[in-house]
Amino acid sequence: MIEKRPSPTIALLESSEKISQGAEAKIYRARLHPAPTNATSDSVIGTGEHVLLKYRFHKQYRHPSLDASLTKSRIAGETRALIKCIRSGVNVPGIRMVDAAEGVLGIEWIDGKSVRFLLGGGAEGEEEAEGDSSETEEDELQEEDDLLREYGVTQDAVMELIGTEIAKMHRADIIHGDLTTSNMMLRHPSSPKGLQLVLIDFGLAYTSTLVEDKAVDLYVLERAFASTHPQSEPLFAGVLKAYEKKMGKEWAAVSRRLDDVRLRGRKRSMVG
Repeated sequence: MIEKRPSPTIALLESSEKISQGAEAKIYRARLHPAPTNATSDSVIGTGEHVLLKYRFHKQYRHPSLDASLTKSRIAGETRALIKCIRSGVNVPGIRMVDAAEGVLGIEWIDGKSVRFLLGGGAEGEEEAEGDSSETEEDELQEEDDLLREYGVTQDAVMELIGTEIAKMHRADIIHGDLTTSNMMLRHPSSPKGLQLVLIDFGLAYTSTLVEDKAVDLYVLERAFASTHPQSEPLFAGVLKAYEKKMGKEWAAVSRRLDDVRLRGRKRSMVG
């Protein structure tokens, strides 16, 4: 009996480094063009560019045909959102490969750090130890400044970059669906493309012209700032200032609807 070989995409996953896993997907670091089998160990280093592979693995609790259909649909939707962003000049990772049948999306590896990390919010999933008060507020601010100094930017400059990219995305009628500082990366200034604010993880993205959807996108980010970055009101105000400038005449309608969304959010919090 002939043993069935894994597809090239699955073989690539098996030879890659898994760096994280969530409820919906596993994330791998890989090279699209691995070294030839006759290469020496010294020649392996630097072969091909690094890519990030997002693998939407099969869910055992779903019927196989439904699981396959949902996986293909979500990979296709994320790919379309990225393509539309790229065509509209939004800084997002470039697409390197798509295998919807296997549930794999390969995108450009971003050489940089998440905005959450650079603003002192820690790495994704990292929680502050309960009762740990050894660091003063001054220490935390100093740590943030040290992290940003390597990138040659200030907090205010980062907020301006965030607001500008979100506005470019919304003007293209793309709603991210999960705007947090974990889903924004600052490309290192030493990289070939230089310093850039890059929006990532478009797994929940969709197309909409509705002002409501754009306002909710901003509200999600505002709540993320409040929960991850203490005393973040001035920071988010900087985001909105840059967003307003880029949106132009469209800002007035979004601003009014954002106030409505905030009011509904407060009422929901009061009710519990």
